[in-house]
Amino acid sequence: MEETKSLFKTYSGIIWLLCGITAGSVLGLVFGKEVELIKPLGDIFLNLLFTAIIPLIFFTIASSIASLEKSDKLGKLFVIVIGVFLSTVIISAIIMMVGVLLFPIHQDIIISKIPLESMQTTSGGSQITQLLTANDFYELLSRKSMLALIIFSFLIGFASLRSGEKGEGFRVFLNSGNEVMKQLLHIIMKTAPVGLGAYFAYQVGIFGPQLFGAYAKPLGLYYAVCAFYFVVFFSLYAFLSGGKLGLKVFWGNNIAPALTALGTCSSIATIPANLEAAEKMNVPSHIRNIAIPLGAPLHKDGSSMSSIIKIAVIFAMFGKDFTEPHALLLALGITIVVSVVEGGIPNGGYIGEILAITIYGFPMEQALPAAMIVGTLVDPMATLLNANGDVVSAMLITRISEGKDWLSVKLAR
Repeated sequence: MEETKSLFKTYSGIIWLLCGITAGSVLGLVFGKEVELIKPLGDIFLNLLFTAIIPLIFFTIASSIASLEKSDKLGKLFVIVIGVFLSTVIISAIIMMVGVLLFPIHQDIIISKIPLESMQTTSGGSQITQLLTANDFYELLSRKSMLALIIFSFLIGFASLRSGEKGEGFRVFLNSGNEVMKQLLHIIMKTAPVGLGAYFAYQVGIFGPQLFGAYAKPLGLYYAVCAFYFVVFFSLYAFLSGGKLGLKVFWGNNIAPALTALGTCSSIATIPANLEAAEKMNVPSHIRNIAIPLGAPLHKDGSSMSSIIKIAVIFAMFGKDFTEPHALLLALGITIVVSVVEGGIPNGGYIGEILAITIYGFPMEQALPAAMIVGTLVDPMATLLNANGDVVSAMLITRISEGKDWLSVKLAR
């Protein structure tokens, strides 16, 4: 009896989360579009997360760098982080390409008449400037300036590191702020069963019927290949990180962030759950506090896979051959670019679709609506791989930077 109580106490958060999501899914199936009435509950939860994310990212990154003993350690860690992120993005894209080649999409896709939003065309230099910087301090406080905020946080951490004894008080402030934000997000996550339940109800009620329409085959292929990648390759990454112990630690602490990613469809909103999970996985603070906030806007296994399936759908629409080496290599290059520049907000940007359509020379008015519909319907699974990939990548980064025995040594302590 006592063991049962202890087990429930340990996993109570996950149990309540599963209950909320299950209830929401049932409501969505039963009431369909009428579940829009409870969507505000999900919006409130998501808004609370988004308002807390900006200070969380600032404090976690700045305090982690300010606490490093040597600046060259950060340089080495940064190289490892980028190497791991890029490797998993390329692997995931190749896996989806193999899936498309094995199960080609040869069906007519209904061309939707959704009106296109007006798009502002700016030069490449201006887009890079807007992506990496903000022209006023207050603009850093928007999640639309996520990369600019991360770069600013890095610079603040460096400045604190260089300031020596005179900056000690500020470093204490950063560490204190980091702890306060962690506690705030712990409080917000208490409302997750209700918030995520409402979001699951909305997704099942609104988008569920479309999953069985004209887009059923590409969507079925996408979800099947992604599920395979999630189970098999994430297990492989966890095993490479810490052997059998790594597998146990990863899957034992992976449920909450996975469900948060599926429910919110936002990598950024999943940062708190990812940080908590990485801490339980014994990933060192200086690694998890850099890899996970940086991974939210930059590391996107799911988006790379959705980019491939969207390109394949567009090729099928216009009767073009996607199996040509040139088309496949170009698609791989596009997915790498998309994983870097695409935002971490729900259904954010459609940058990848516009880029792919422009490069391949398809008519924008016909191709973009279809790509947008596919993008919307694959968003939950894409976010799952995007966000959850950050956690298992943090384990891989730790394995490379800390040595093969990092996990056993941590658990022994």
